[in-house]
Amino acid sequence: MKVVLAKNVGFCKGVQRAIDAVLGVKDKPVYVLGEIIHNEKVLADLENKGVITLDSFENLKSGDTLVIRSHGVGEEVLNTLDKMGVNVLNLTCPFVMKTQKIVNEYYKKGYQIIIYGKRDHPEVIGLNGWCAKTAIIVDDKNSVDLSSISAEKICVVAQTTTSHEKFAEFLKNFDNIHSKTVEIFKTICYTTLERQKEAETLSTKCDAMIVIGGKNSSNTHKLYDVCKKNCDNTYFVSSPDGLDYNKILNRYKSVGIVSGASTPIGESMEVYLTMSEKNINTMDEAIELLDEKKALKRGQKISVVISQVNDDGLKVYLDGKTDITLPKEELACEVYDKAVYEAKSEIEVVVMATKPKLVLSEKQILVLKQEEELVKELNEGKIVNVKIDGFNKGGLVGKFGAFDVFVPAKEIKIGYVSDLEKYVGKTLRVKALKVEYTNRKKELVASQKVILEAEKAERDAERLAKEEAFFASVQENDVVTGTVARFASFGAFVVVNGFDCLAHVSDLSWTGVKSPADVFEIGKEYDFVVLKVDKEAKKVSIGYKQLQPKPWDSVSEKYAEGDVVTGKVVRIVSFGAFVELEKGVDGLVHVSQISHEFLENPASKLKVGDEVNAKILAIDVEKEKITLSIKALLDAPVKEEKVEEKPKKEKKAKKEDDDEIHGWTESSDTGISIAELLNK
Repeated sequence: MKVVLAKNVGFCKGVQRAIDAVLGVKDKPVYVLGEIIHNEKVLADLENKGVITLDSFENLKSGDTLVIRSHGVGEEVLNTLDKMGVNVLNLTCPFVMKTQKIVNEYYKKGYQIIIYGKRDHPEVIGLNGWCAKTAIIVDDKNSVDLSSISAEKICVVAQTTTSHEKFAEFLKNFDNIHSKTVEIFKTICYTTLERQKEAETLSTKCDAMIVIGGKNSSNTHKLYDVCKKNCDNTYFVSSPDGLDYNKILNRYKSVGIVSGASTPIGESMEVYLTMSEKNINTMDEAIELLDEKKALKRGQKISVVISQVNDDGLKVYLDGKTDITLPKEELACEVYDKAVYEAKSEIEVVVMATKPKLVLSEKQILVLKQEEELVKELNEGKIVNVKIDGFNKGGLVGKFGAFDVFVPAKEIKIGYVSDLEKYVGKTLRVKALKVEYTNRKKELVASQKVILEAEKAERDAERLAKEEAFFASVQENDVVTGTVARFASFGAFVVVNGFDCLAHVSDLSWTGVKSPADVFEIGKEYDFVVLKVDKEAKKVSIGYKQLQPKPWDSVSEKYAEGDVVTGKVVRIVSFGAFVELEKGVDGLVHVSQISHEFLENPASKLKVGDEVNAKILAIDVEKEKITLSIKALLDAPVKEEKVEEKPKKEKKAKKEDDDEIHGWTESSDTGISIAELLNK
């Protein structure tokens, strides 16, 4: 008789992780919400080590430690435990946690959630708790009129341990009913799928099948259903003790053994070894069995049992019979220590090669664990740097560790990319859009655009928050400090509390400037006064000159009537000339005060740019006027014998002369009219 043990036996990763974590808690007792594993022997062993199984958590106290098993719980349960002050060790299976996130995300988007699974299964109850218990729960044993669902958007997920075949059949029927927006996620755990596929294959080739696992184990029941469909002689046992070995050996020529994810590998090996001992196999049969087991693939993780611990390494058996050498160089330790390893204990190894001989490595497990942790981080949105090695028609290609990376052209940046070649040799920051991680395939489809879009959204949100805070606090006439950022022909842009304000060129100096560069330096801070706030248009006008002294403010301190001053002629008009004493301060020399002789036109004696000396005749600070006389500093001409002159007709001053700058008129501040001056 031939006995075939399935490759995928022993605890699944989620169960093994949970048990290791529980045993690693130092302060006992530690409580578990529900059976951490559907195996009576393991539960009894855990209880002896201070692990207590609870049906509910209401009686826990603040500071107690509660383990959430791999099935997970609803969001409300976690929130309640947090309020109670209970220390939660959440060991929800990563596959279950991923399904929880899908349910919660699509529920918040307004989707009707449909869960394919057992209504009373703890995993399904937990999933329903991530959509406020609004999910429609369905499997092949409970009928729900799916055509009556009125929701426009539907999201379908599956219990991770459900039957792949039955879920596929459900989806096929469901697709015939609904034509609405439907998002379908095939959330069955790949370990469950592998075990079901293996059970499917073995049950079609063997005369009898033995399924080992707990009575409460959902995934074990699925294995039994798969085997029973193909093989009538299928036996479901919860432990090796419940098996009649002689009956099976005497009745069947070939027996297959499969086990659930909660069944320790020791129990499967016990069944296998017991049957093998009772059954005398020839060497040819043993080799044939080993060859059959060599569906092993390079890179695959498997569990083996140590048969010998030697100075140069280990001997391990695969299938309970075949000794394979595991040299100390391939063990997961820097320095080999025989005391660390124990015969009959189980270790996990990686298949490094299958031809010409089977090569195993324990240290490669560390590499794979790092890769698995990286896969988890990538799926959670970790940003990584990828150097681009080349491109193809669709986008860019590169490498990240063991992963081949592809960045589609539309995911390189915000906007269209026409030239892919220019990115070769450059390093991109990317997030994974899709992660393919199997023994044969390690690929990432990645995007830099999603990072750039997120950063832009963050900057926009930050800018908006700053704007709102700025406009909530700024008011007209406030004095603020700002940094000059850049110049324009019409003024300077100044950053005040992170917001761009405009200081117009007309508000920079009392004396007028042609360019803001005449007043400011880029990057320097200055004080300004807020002139106008327009919240709707998001504009703020500020002034600099308003905080500077006006030139006329100090005129009375610098000048007095009778003073002799020096200035430059800056403008000539019909009734006189304006002389600049200092920037922003002009005085008027009336035409009658330019020379002792009569002048028809001031330009006959003066021109713009001339430097002249003059005497101050009068100062009016309020009207910003200074009256000057050049004539007062000139010697009077020698008087000739007076000759009777005919009276000259008075000339009327033109209206436009009266309206000249500074409000000068023909009677000026000397108190003498132009007509009188002309008659003198």
